[in-house]
Amino acid sequence: MIKPRMDNLSPDELKEIIEFVKPEDIPKADKALSYEEKQAADKINRKVASGQSLEEIMDFLFRETGELCPCDRLGLAFLEENGGRAVSYLNRSRFEQVYLKKDFWQEMGESTLKTVLQKGCPRIIHDLEEYNHRIHESVSAYLLLLEGIQSSMTCPLLVEDRVVGFFFISSGKPRAYTRHHVYLYLEIAERLSQTVEKAYRIDQLTQANNSYMEMLGFVCHELKNPLGSIIMDGTVLTEGYLGDVPEKQKDKIQKIIAKSEYLMNLVRDYLDLAKIETGKFHADLRNDVDFVMLANDSYSILEPQFVDKNIRFNTEFLPENIRVEADPDLLRIVMTNLLGNACKYGNENGKVKLKVKLENGELRVSVWNEGPGFPVEQKQRLFRKFSRIKTPELMQRKGTGVGLYTVWRIIQAHHGAITANSEPGKWAEFTFTIPQPVLKNG
Repeated sequence: MIKPRMDNLSPDELKEIIEFVKPEDIPKADKALSYEEKQAADKINRKVASGQSLEEIMDFLFRETGELCPCDRLGLAFLEENGGRAVSYLNRSRFEQVYLKKDFWQEMGESTLKTVLQKGCPRIIHDLEEYNHRIHESVSAYLLLLEGIQSSMTCPLLVEDRVVGFFFISSGKPRAYTRHHVYLYLEIAERLSQTVEKAYRIDQLTQANNSYMEMLGFVCHELKNPLGSIIMDGTVLTEGYLGDVPEKQKDKIQKIIAKSEYLMNLVRDYLDLAKIETGKFHADLRNDVDFVMLANDSYSILEPQFVDKNIRFNTEFLPENIRVEADPDLLRIVMTNLLGNACKYGNENGKVKLKVKLENGELRVSVWNEGPGFPVEQKQRLFRKFSRIKTPELMQRKGTGVGLYTVWRIIQAHHGAITANSEPGKWAEFTFTIPQPVLKNG
């Protein structure tokens, strides 16, 4: 809160400590700046416009700002909570110890920073120690004093006449900044504000996506064990291990098991997606992976679904014993997804064929099923996150739009490729290949 004694300061005394540069007091650049200063500002504008990240932009500015004005410290803060608080995002300093760090936040309250926000005008604090003592005590000013800062220039980041944050240039000497330094900053302000806000929003979206995926992974992980218990308990009851169960009750329990298995499949899909999206998965390639056993294990998980729809499952392995270089855990996810989809979208009493062969230095796997297939014009929707083929028949069959995207990411991690073909109303086939630099065939 601003101290009442501020009102007791004379205009001259106040100006010695803090000064606001109003828009109407700012002359045109061609009158305020020299040719050399304009050239230096133009160089900064070009580099800022080509910056790929906030880190890169801040590193460059910290190196180059010294050409325009004194600079011992740079700070970047953004407004959050509808302008209710300013949050420190990035800092660069020549001082050994930094106390005001990333994620430090301060409510706008009645601080003089609020004037910068409301009027969109730069602020110069000529003497930070006097400012903190006589005008506005704040944690941020105290931390900056601890670092060794004595004066600073605060400029609003304006995008379409809207303040989105603040750019702080600070010095270890008192009275280091004049209005001329403000004029210099304004030469780069527009480009800097636009580029910085864009990079910041991208960072925020990336962080939000990662946080969402971490939460999704946590929730799915917590659901996995209870669902597994429900399926096991239901199976124990229907198999009669705890005594005979009347047919009417058994039918209800089997429906509970089926719904739980559907939810379990959703959980597996989203757990796999969460690992991929948060960067927690990578292909750990191993030599001599028994692909035949891996494929059979994947089918065993899905066999009850095949039996329920009376789908015949045929396999063809060439050679019969196929050993490959791959990540067995990730490849098992691929096979479970492809076989599961073949069953889910296949016709009752239909057929599913799995063909696997080693040829020309690569593993080639295809999963074919009788079923509605998909229209060629919607083929591009496959392998995209949360995307599904939109035909009446396929939309009736529940799916997440996640499985094939996960498959695609895993095949990419193996430096392979995956394709899909179909004859609508008759069949669909998914084929992937993985290069095999080292093959061990027994």
